[in-house]
Formats: sequence, structure tokens, C-alpha cells
Amino acid sequence: MIPVSPGVRIWLASGHTDMRRGMKGLALQVQEGLGREPFGGDVFFFRGRSGSLIKAIWHDGVGLSLYAKRLDKGRFIWPQTVDGVVSLTAGQVGYLLEAIDWRNPQQTWRPHSAG
Repeated sequence: MIPVSPGVRIWLASGHTDMRRGMKGLALQVQEGLGREPFGGDVFFFRGRSGSLIKAIWHDGVGLSLYAKRLDKGRFIWPQTVDGVVSLTAGQVGYLLEAIDWRNPQQTWRPHSAG
């Protein structure tokens, strides 16, 4: 898991991204396409067209890091907007990485009676 400090903001780049891009290409997209600072310590997530691959970049103060995750089945839940960014909490990112709908997580089991 990505070590997220309490003050770090987490961003999803809405729409789809060319997943052939590496750290430099994604950092350039953050800077020019999203209008944010890629080296400020925030985490930026990107999703490919198929929806089964995400990449995240963040600068931890020492260097730029790249994280990638591909699902064997299913797709990552992503915002419907075409351009821009969406801010997430660390808990929502946990849901996202487990391919759970982070917008409205539901309990899968609830007790019916106490006894």
C-alpha cells in the first residue's frame, strides 16, 4: 500500500489515460493537464481505457514513485466526468484498490437478530 501521510491529498484523474506513460509522462499530465504540482507530495491516480489497470504517482520528498495495479477480473470504479480531478480520502482509496465502489460502499452482511 502507498504510505499516505495525514496531510497528503489524493486525486483521481477523471477520464481515461494512456497507460503506456511512465513517471515522467504522468507527471507532465498532472502539471499541464490537471494544473497541479506533481512534486508536492500528493498522490495522483490514473485509469486506462479498459478499466482494469490503474497507475499512481507521488513524490515522497526524495523521488517520484510509480505504483501500478491490474485486476484479473472486473474494473476499477471511476468518476463519470471527462476532464478534471476528484479528491478522495485514504479510506476511499482503500476501497478503490480493492475494486469496491468507493462512492457508496455497502456492508455485505448485517445481523438480523441479537439472539
